[in-house]
Order: sequence, then C-alpha cells, then structure tokens
Amino acid sequence: MQPLLPRLSLLPVMAREIFGPREFPREPEPDLIMDDPSQVKAYAEAGKADGTMAAAYLFHTAQISQVIQGCEQVVDLGCGPAIQLAQIAQLNPDISFLGVDLSAQMLDTAEQHVRDLGLTNVRFMEGDITHLPALADRSAHAVISTLAMHHLPTYQHLERFFGQIARILRPDGALYLVDFCRLKSLRSVLYFAYMNAKHQPHIFSLDYERSLRAAFLLDEIEAAARNRLPRHVELTTTFQVPFLVVAKTPAKPLPTVAAQLLKQMRDALPAKYRRDLDELRLFFRLGGLTDDPFATHS
Repeated sequence: MQPLLPRLSLLPVMAREIFGPREFPREPEPDLIMDDPSQVKAYAEAGKADGTMAAAYLFHTAQISQVIQGCEQVVDLGCGPAIQLAQIAQLNPDISFLGVDLSAQMLDTAEQHVRDLGLTNVRFMEGDITHLPALADRSAHAVISTLAMHHLPTYQHLERFFGQIARILRPDGALYLVDFCRLKSLRSVLYFAYMNAKHQPHIFSLDYERSLRAAFLLDEIEAAARNRLPRHVELTTTFQVPFLVVAKTPAKPLPTVAAQLLKQMRDALPAKYRRDLDELRLFFRLGGLTDDPFATHS
C-alpha cells in the first residue's frame, strides 16, 4: 500500500491554525434556504463522480454505510440535492431512506436525481431540521447529516437540531453527523474554499467560503451535542486542526459486494480527487477515526 502523505501546501495552513490566534467571529450565511437555481446546480454538480466534492462524498458514503448496517429506516437531515444520499442508497438497496430539507428547489433537484438513477428506496420531505413534528419519537433506526449544521442561523438552532435527533432516534439507533468547524484564520478559509477553484464554478467556491465562515466552533458543537446524543456516540476531528468533525456510532462490517463497489468507486475517481480522498482518510485516521473501509484496498 502506498503511504498516505498530505500535500505540502497544507503544512503552513496547519501551522497557522495550531499556533495562530483566532481572527474572526462566525458569519451566518446570508440565506437560510438555498433556492437560487444556479447555487443549487453548482452544489449538485460538485458532488457528482467527477465533481470537486466527489472525494468527500465517497468518504462519508463509506463511513455511513458501515454505521447503518442492519438498519431499516434512515433519516437524512439537510439532504440537499441528494447526491450524497443517493450514493448511500445505491450502496445499501435494502435500507429505506428519508431525505429532509427546507429548500423546495433542492428537493426538486433531489427527486429528479433519484428518478434518473432509478432508485426506489429514497423518499423526501420538506421540513425544518430543527423542528420535525411529522417524525414520531424514536421512529428512526438511524439519523445521518452531512455538512448541514453550518447552515443553521444561530447556536440555539444548533441545540434544537441535536434535540430533534435525540427525540426521533431510537435508543440503540445509529448516527453519523459531519460538518465543518470554524477555522482560526481567514487565510485558511480562503485556502480551502479556493484550492480547487480551477475545477469548479466560481459560485461554488463562493458558497464554500460562506460555509466555512458560517461554521460553528468545535466547542459549540460539543456543547450542543452534550447530553443529547447517545453515550455510544464518539466525536472525532481531523488531526490537529478541527476542519471537520464527525459524530458517529460504532461501525459494522460491510457486505462483500458493498466493499468491492466502494473500491471500484475509489479507483474510478480522477487522480486529483483520489488524492483528496486519501488526505481525508489520513487526517481522520490520525485524529482517531480507525474505521477505514478503503484501507485494505488501497
């Protein structure tokens, strides 16, 4: 197996984030609901197999697939255009999925994407992920959410988000949440937002920058989650610099077919995005996330 090594341009970013002062406060996103068609299109395109989010989506698909094994119903909070959700559903055809999002435009795109793929195990519901009266207490076998928390306008909404998870998730339910944490330096924000600028529409880079500016601090996420999530949930961040934080229940073995398909999906990534995937694996492994379904296939 080839050793996983980060690109050299990450080293000054890490040094700045580890040793530098915190420079700027949180800047909530200007729009609570992403309904602009050009934004929705750019976001959806970025997640496809040759898009700039392809590596991150595949990483989370692999992790989530391990977590939800044995579940019957999975709720995805803040599903967006369902590029991530559809990939997970394809890999887990025996599980039923419900995608929840506040944006009607996103859900229209999501429903079309699922139809195009011929998936029959995904449905959608328009709803506020901080207030879900349509979902009964302890009704979800698993709850997942990828890169949705930073869209919430205030810390109080973040607390309500975790409160809803605690209410709808079964006591022995599975959980996988991931989001950005707020970086210390604006230079670091700009580095990550525009590192793939030549491969993505400018509107996506701008939205990425706004997302990083809107991220909550790790301490805020930990405080909001405390006493709301099951005890068997563990929080892990990327090594040294909490650029991303994952809250998850223990992994379970993947079926052989799913593991083989993941290997094929990794091999099919363009080289530049395969490198992004391997860097994610490295920084999460060094941060303490030992479950890596790609490890034996790299």
